Amino acid sequence: MRILLDTHVALWAITDSRRLSPKSREVVADSANDLFISAATLWEIAIKHALKRRGRNAMTISAQGARKYFEQAGYALLSVTPDHVCGVEALPRIHVDPFDRILVAQAAAEPMRLLTQDSKLAEYGAFVIPA
Repeated sequence: MRILLDTHVALWAITDSRRLSPKSREVVADSANDLFISAATLWEIAIKHALKRRGRNAMTISAQGARKYFEQAGYALLSVTPDHVCGVEALPRIHVDPFDRILVAQAAAEPMRLLTQDSKLAEYGAFVIPA
């Protein structure tokens, strides 16, 4: 199966974080799955890292650093295309975060499944694997 990892799942997977759910661990570890990272995920990391926030919402890794780790983990990079961007318009307004919305639109357009631990994203249905 072709799996698009959301930002948190991707970061938690490469750091073997205890925050990664057992279901997400299982999906990521399954060698039958092709794992993808969106360019939008790198963009989100870059923006949040540049803000230099502290505490629980801190983004301690740069986009360049994350990209290196994602590549080492064997995750393929998925570019953002005009079809993906236009697909955002057709999505119901379940979730307002623009990064999450582009990931859902990408999953729908490719097609692939978005692996997320965000319960709100699970409401998008068939293109989302809630964990």
